[in-house]
Amino acid sequence: THAKDSDIRQYMPQESSMEWYKDDTIPVPPTATQEAWEKMPYFFTNENEGRTRWGVRYSNYTLHQTMMKNYYRMATEVDAACGAILEELRRQDALNNTVIIFTTDNGNFHSEHGLADKWYPHQESIRVPLIIHDPRMADSVKGTTNDEFTLNIDLAPTILRAAGIPVPDKMHGRDMSELYLSPDRTDWRKEFFYEHPVINTKRYVPASEALVRKDYKYMYWPDYKYEQLFDLKKDPGEIDDLFQSTNPEHKKQLDYMRERFNELKHLVKSDEVVTL
Repeated sequence: THAKDSDIRQYMPQESSMEWYKDDTIPVPPTATQEAWEKMPYFFTNENEGRTRWGVRYSNYTLHQTMMKNYYRMATEVDAACGAILEELRRQDALNNTVIIFTTDNGNFHSEHGLADKWYPHQESIRVPLIIHDPRMADSVKGTTNDEFTLNIDLAPTILRAAGIPVPDKMHGRDMSELYLSPDRTDWRKEFFYEHPVINTKRYVPASEALVRKDYKYMYWPDYKYEQLFDLKKDPGEIDDLFQSTNPEHKKQLDYMRERFNELKHLVKSDEVVTL
């Protein structure tokens, strides 16, 4: 469902898909507000590429409806293509001998925070779908959900282990099949380090880093040495930055998150073997 950035239409489904969602109304995200945009860090200006693409895609209600319907049409086309692949595996009697992993490379802002596209550590940008079909999976686990943290670095070790190939000692990531083949285990990761480099200039797409947990998220913008802290339980939309909070609990969380962030960043940048 990638946009064609050079085309004013952006999302371009097949002509045969254009009747889909024609009479539907796509909800506008609750954080798609001017207030949310104004609460972004001071260096998010109209020069920011996320804001530029927001202007092309979502700057008014009619445009938002058009773009999102075309986006969902393209997603439905992908779904149909996946169905064709599954049907061919059934035809070849290979479905029950095939591990299938459906995922994507990044999330997307659909006007949340006054932005479009990706690049930043907010939930809309970093969360991705993950669906796994594995013949080794018990019937009781099939069709269930799991809210543990999985990362793109887990894909390679998962595929290697499923194929019976040893995982190199220095390869980051973990075999995700542990989550459904040994569902009672309790030592899965509780946090992760995120990073994205600057693109072109810091005004265009600034570099960003973060420590992500299920309760709090610490963001760091290295080009500006700018810190943020969000309570994901109380503020899942990541609107209210707690960095300047005088609440002792917030100060305690900030100290912990900053320290742990620096620890994980050091590990990731080192030559040490890291399994988290």
